[in-house]
Amino acid sequence: MPSRSWPPSRPPVRALVSAALAGGLAAAAYRWLREDVPGGPARWDRTNHAGRTVTLLEGPAYAAGAATAVALTGGGVAPVVATVGSAAFGALDDLGGDSSSKGLKGHLGALARGQVTTGALKILGLGVSGLVAAALADRGRDDRSTLDTIVGGAVVAGGANLLNLLDLRPGRALKATIALGTACVAPGSAASAGAAVGAAAGLIRPDLAGEAMLGDTGANAAGALLGTALVQRSGRRGRLVALAALVGLTLASEKVSFTRVIESTPGLRAVDAWGRG
Repeated sequence: MPSRSWPPSRPPVRALVSAALAGGLAAAAYRWLREDVPGGPARWDRTNHAGRTVTLLEGPAYAAGAATAVALTGGGVAPVVATVGSAAFGALDDLGGDSSSKGLKGHLGALARGQVTTGALKILGLGVSGLVAAALADRGRDDRSTLDTIVGGAVVAGGANLLNLLDLRPGRALKATIALGTACVAPGSAASAGAAVGAAAGLIRPDLAGEAMLGDTGANAAGALLGTALVQRSGRRGRLVALAALVGLTLASEKVSFTRVIESTPGLRAVDAWGRG
């Protein structure tokens, strides 16, 4: 009888195992945090677009479940660093930020005026953690240059920012994570992509019900993990295409409301609304 290796070597199997672990761990972490809220519920409660009180505890639960699953299924150090690092800088903005400056333009504009916002610190932190994650993913690979790594770092940071831009309605960011993570499953990225998908699936029920949201902590972690999965499976061309798309979408978000575009497009509107309580 042939021996069974651990972690599984076949990408689809490894992705499924990683997804199952991440989903279970993220859901368990969320339940535990809800029972024993660090700092008290008021520290994590926010008001959503509909005026309902939601908790941001979904964010740390996502990061913990996804990062642990990647580590247990042999996904490498890079996605763990990307997930944990981005979650930490997201938490800085979630718990210590203010609303005086919004968006990339707002935070960079404040920085130009000499005002250092938590959002600006988060942008810098996402850039650094993204570059470190890309460097770790490319370590020991002779077919990756310094330029490839820099582009990869920008993809990781850009992914973290993009998912945060989608976390405006129940389930939206998690649905995007599931779709993009499924597309990223490949040799080298199966554990990362599977963990991104699984953690999202494990937390989508309270998100769709309007009880919880990812916040910057979870959205940045999910986007960075997806970006790392893409970096793990892509060469220079794929990374450049991804970066161009991320830059385009980020710049567009400064001028156009993603919510307005989604709600005015029948197919997107149907997918976006599916499952909401």
